[in-house]
Amino acid sequence: MSLKYAIALSGGIGSGKSTIASLLRLYGYCVICADSIAHKVLDESKESVVAKFGNEILGSDGKIARKKLGKIVFSHASLRKELEVILHPKIRAEILIQAQAQELKKIPYFVDIPLFFECGDYPIAHSLLIATTQELQIQRLKKRDSLSEKEVISRIKAQMPLEQKRVMADYVIENCGSLESLQQELECYLREHLPQF
Repeated sequence: MSLKYAIALSGGIGSGKSTIASLLRLYGYCVICADSIAHKVLDESKESVVAKFGNEILGSDGKIARKKLGKIVFSHASLRKELEVILHPKIRAEILIQAQAQELKKIPYFVDIPLFFECGDYPIAHSLLIATTQELQIQRLKKRDSLSEKEVISRIKAQMPLEQKRVMADYVIENCGSLESLQQELECYLREHLPQF
């Protein structure tokens, strides 16, 4: 099965992918969001995740506290892999269900998958990468998620280096300036480089 009209939207953590996804929605494009699906799948998989990681990952409301779980899995690569084994097949299945519904419309749509290049198992031929400098990634994540520099760097290192992704992507938007310049870059891509189906 090939997702003919899909364009994978990817990037490193803190590179500005969510901002691009919001702009794409404003321009009328459908964006399937892997992170939103992952949150839902995590809640639905609570029993098996707690069985693996223990009750200390639960918040006062009895739900999985993502920050607590994040601290554990980003400190140990083997534990992160174990979490991925539980969640990724379900996330992928839901993405494919939503994508197949979009395929029927026969118009381009985007699938926001942070780990698109790491996974390598999505039948999507086209990709758009949002990239930035590691310095800016660190600044943004410290501000956005109130993380220490050590925590930020461990999360960046958990992903494939942006340099490697740049080589693999069909098109790269550099997000190192203002929101206005990012918007102009995206408009240029949509006008001149959007795949023709």
